[in-house]
Amino acid sequence: MGFVNKLRNELIDIVEWVDDSQHTLVWRFPRYHNQIKNGARLIVRPGQTAIFVNEGRIADVFGPGSHKLESRNLPILSTLQGWTHGFDSPFKSEVYFVVTKQVTDLKWGTPNPVMLRDADFGPVRLRAFGTYALRASDPRILLQELVGTDSEFEAEEISVLLRSIINTCFADLIAESKISVLDLAANYEDLSQKLRTLVQERIDDEYGLALPQLFIVNFSLPEEVEKALDARSSMGILGDLSTYQQYQIGAATPDLAANPAGGIAGAGMGLGMGMAMMNQTPGFPGGPTGSIPGGGHPQTPPPAPPAVNMVPQAPAAPQMGWHLARDGQQFGPYTATNVLEMIQSGTINTTSLVWAPGLAGWTEISAIPAFAAYFQAPPPPPPAK
Repeated sequence: MGFVNKLRNELIDIVEWVDDSQHTLVWRFPRYHNQIKNGARLIVRPGQTAIFVNEGRIADVFGPGSHKLESRNLPILSTLQGWTHGFDSPFKSEVYFVVTKQVTDLKWGTPNPVMLRDADFGPVRLRAFGTYALRASDPRILLQELVGTDSEFEAEEISVLLRSIINTCFADLIAESKISVLDLAANYEDLSQKLRTLVQERIDDEYGLALPQLFIVNFSLPEEVEKALDARSSMGILGDLSTYQQYQIGAATPDLAANPAGGIAGAGMGLGMGMAMMNQTPGFPGGPTGSIPGGGHPQTPPPAPPAVNMVPQAPAAPQMGWHLARDGQQFGPYTATNVLEMIQSGTINTTSLVWAPGLAGWTEISAIPAFAAYFQAPPPPPPAK
């Protein structure tokens, strides 16, 4: 009885594969030294194809269903093994199950940025990533070209090859489309379809694979380019910078008035920031800065310092480089922020002479409206109730 059971165990009577994986494309039935019994049952489930291989040559192919393995169902294998008049004994053959359903949630991405000549920004580097689905369109070609003698073939084993093909097609597509970086988001669907078509043309006949789906999920630019785009968008939203600056100064005035102790310093800081912004705006050329006397020369040289203090009538308040006269020498140029700092530190007093382009001559700083407020005496304390 034990000999009969051993003989039965050496004969396979059911050939099937219950696929419990997600990314397996091809699986070989583990026959080992066992032989398939004549009349055995082959069960091929939906989304599978069974392929018989005899001594390295593809024989019969079975689709979904239940099949009885006998000579009339195995015409090619019968010919290869010389079963002219049928057979009654067990036989040896390798059986491969190929997945024909979609293997989803596979990812791709550009390992290196793709250079793009953009109409708005010039040469830029572009990255992209997305997902795709894969399935076997021709199990015979897949088995011959990629699987070979592997007992199990996973989608990940071909993912490197597929990503390389996708990246090459993506570079060609972006170069031909000539779509601006700012318009890429509006063309995701169209670019995804074109990219899938290009990739499909390269893998269908050569590898027996199909890409039912391929999506571009996102494009990304280098971090420094994204920051520049954010800055450009912010400037577009703000509009006129001078108007925005006036609004900021006006909004800060109530807070400065409510803080007498820090009003002069706060107002000076606000005015200095405004002057600095305008000095960096086209049409308002500025000079180098400095916090102590000394330094370079302005574009328009100032007049010679006067021997005595002279106060021109109703001087204007220019917004360019300021010069300071002291002991017959001139120093500067300075920004408005530097001048305010020297007022607060006591380096400049009410009789200090300053000059800037647009003024008729050297002028006492207390006579210039932009700085006169910083020399006024503080208000007396409020009366007691």
